Amino acid sequence: MDSITQIALGAAVGHAVLGRHVGYRAALWGSLCGTLPDLDVFISMGGPVADFTYHRSFSHSLLVLTLITPVITWLIIKIHPATQLYRRSWLWLVFLSLTTHPLLDSFTIYGTQLLWPIVETPIGLGSIFIIDPLYTLPLLIGVITALSLHHRPRLAQRFNQAGLVISTLYLGWSFTAQFHVKQIAEESLSNANLTPTALLVTPAPFNTILWRIVAMDNKGYHEGYYSLLDEKPTISFIRYASATHLLDDLQQHWPVQRLAWFTKGFYKVENLKGTITMTDLRMGAEPDYVFSFTVGTISNPHPIPSTDKRIIMPRSWDRVPDMLRRIWIEPS
Repeated sequence: MDSITQIALGAAVGHAVLGRHVGYRAALWGSLCGTLPDLDVFISMGGPVADFTYHRSFSHSLLVLTLITPVITWLIIKIHPATQLYRRSWLWLVFLSLTTHPLLDSFTIYGTQLLWPIVETPIGLGSIFIIDPLYTLPLLIGVITALSLHHRPRLAQRFNQAGLVISTLYLGWSFTAQFHVKQIAEESLSNANLTPTALLVTPAPFNTILWRIVAMDNKGYHEGYYSLLDEKPTISFIRYASATHLLDDLQQHWPVQRLAWFTKGFYKVENLKGTITMTDLRMGAEPDYVFSFTVGTISNPHPIPSTDKRIIMPRSWDRVPDMLRRIWIEPS
């Protein structure tokens, strides 16, 4: 999720654990711990594909975060020695503020390696977009109201807890909606005599009413949209080609292997002016995607591997209003 959401979640969790006893310091340290796991973006992993696929690994591991909890707690008590009495509560504050960050991230599509290094497979449920105001606003309203009511600690806790409950229920709603849309997608594909090798159902930007569906096949992919407000429980798909054959001689190339693994097969391959690119189909929408990488070069008679490089694709936010209008307007 975005940084504002993670800060708000950490602050709300911190206030819920210790706000009645240490006031604003609970929310402050909760927000700091809530954003700490994302600081791995400032660490170079050795290359563009490595940076892309190792993000949300060790820094988002529940095991690693559990191990560093006592260290951060010790630091907090050194800074606030008068709060030594609440050492156990500080431990809980740090642990919960740290671990709710990757747990929330696992609801997005990017993927989070929650059990690194024991299990490195990223968990990405994809039931919520990385920025969703309906999840974030209850947290912000709850914690800001709680901080403004510091002179009435019981009422402050109730507002903060209400924000946490509402946002958590919204996460549950997103998962339920995703399951419903997935059933409709599977039925629509079956009616169209399409048998996908993999199926992706994820929300469109900023909401959980409009959903984007991607169905992969051996030579390309199908993209469609479904709004929970649609009258007809059917999805129309548009097919796009993918030049997967360009990777036939690059299967041993590490960036190719890594991207195929990390995207869980949801990628397209293109020949862009003599360079072979792989694009993550999970983040973005046709034709605008966030992550594309060069992995090879067209040569005669066979493609040859190349040093991976991220391609900053031109993206237009002008399409977002039209996409959001699809929530209410069903194609004829």
